[in-house]
Amino acid sequence: MKAIQIRYLPPTNTLGARYKAFTDAGSLTIGRNYGVDHETQAKQLAYAYCRKYDWYGQLDNVGFGTLPNGDYVFTIGF
Repeated sequence: MKAIQIRYLPPTNTLGARYKAFTDAGSLTIGRNYGVDHETQAKQLAYAYCRKYDWYGQLDNVGFGTLPNGDYVFTIGF
């Protein structure tokens, strides 16, 4: 099983709001899309992260939730 942690990064003086997905394999950051809600964008980022690392075949056994610190977590079974 692999858990992808997704963290909301608020805007700064130089960067807009964004989301960052990360595991021990690496990370992927995208800008905030205000046309969708936070949870939907977190799921979209998780799927984009899976595409980046060629984890397509594992997407039949997935889970999604929120951690106590507010981060989202997307789990996939291997």
